[in-house]
Amino acid sequence: MSLRPIEPKQRGFLIVNSHPEGAAQTVRRTWEAIPARTDGRRPVALVLGHSAGYGLAALLAGLRRHGIRGVGVAYETPDTGRRTASAGWYRTAAAARLAAEAGHDIRFVNADAFSAEAKAEVADLLERHYGPVDHLVYSLAAPRRTDPATGETHHSVIKPLGAAYEAPALDFSGAVPAVSRHRIEAGTEDETRATVGVMGGDDWALWVRELAARRLLAQGFTTVALTYVGSEVTAPVYRHGTIGAAKAHLEQTARDLDASPLLKEKDGRAFTVVAGAAVTQASSAIPSIALYTAFLRTVLGERGFRSTAEQACALWDQLEGRTPLVLDEEGRIRLDGWELDARVQDRVRELWADPERGLEASRPGADWFMGQVKGLYGWGVGDVAYGRPVETDVPWPTRP
Repeated sequence: MSLRPIEPKQRGFLIVNSHPEGAAQTVRRTWEAIPARTDGRRPVALVLGHSAGYGLAALLAGLRRHGIRGVGVAYETPDTGRRTASAGWYRTAAAARLAAEAGHDIRFVNADAFSAEAKAEVADLLERHYGPVDHLVYSLAAPRRTDPATGETHHSVIKPLGAAYEAPALDFSGAVPAVSRHRIEAGTEDETRATVGVMGGDDWALWVRELAARRLLAQGFTTVALTYVGSEVTAPVYRHGTIGAAKAHLEQTARDLDASPLLKEKDGRAFTVVAGAAVTQASSAIPSIALYTAFLRTVLGERGFRSTAEQACALWDQLEGRTPLVLDEEGRIRLDGWELDARVQDRVRELWADPERGLEASRPGADWFMGQVKGLYGWGVGDVAYGRPVETDVPWPTRP
């Protein structure tokens, strides 16, 4: 037991502690915003990176809308007494409670999904309780990865390619949000290779091969990996940078998997899914993305900006055949049409052309963005009593 009062500890976008009740409330709000519809079959799913961002949205939408059974995998830290558990730890506990209340059969593994040991552990769990997997959702985001074959640890970087880039960014260090400038040096070949090693498709392919080797690919098996294209204004630091190189590798991996004998013999499919902009722990760390997202939210407003849950519902409906697949010319599933609408992007470019002036017109969007970041960690959730002590030592969910 660790009942104690806690306060947020924040440096810019970095929040180093989490509120268990606040994190649980954000999960419940997302859950309740998803239309419940679990008629029909209950597919077996493996969600990698289930505790945050699009992975969490995919888990919740899959459970509430399609009654998925299976396993979620994330790598989170428990309460240490000196520091609270990670937000993903608390979100997982909350998701498990909601799933149990609704009668869903889902298990959670806390492990480094990049490791061979985690793959074996998850495969064992699937064999014992669920059998072959219908859907594998790959939504891992991490700063480093150790290649299980070579033992080499790769560290990802967020840099442009070819030349340095000065990116406008949101600065939350003062009393009100302001625009700052970040000069980012060009990534080297080694840095690009390392970023591809972390965020490319190598680990995704290893997961598919592990399931295939254990006879855990169901007939009609589908696997998807989340990616992002985004606007031309963020392209220098994202799509045309080291991250973009990793995403290109991920997309090539999808094509390779889709054509592979492993999937062909199961009538299987592999896609990358181009999601729209979102406030996630991963995206908030990318220079200029926060400012762009604040501008985008200002242009679209509350109703036009699509949440991760809304996008995840659309994805599951496509994967389960309730709606047609929305594919582009490269065979990617597209969920980002609302963001890349020409009229929307024209207005965003106007704001981006003069970021300081654009921010003055986008104060509500900037405040909304920071509120969303705080909410990821369970802070600033309106109906949580932050002044009283709270139990921070929350157990990882287990099933008998």
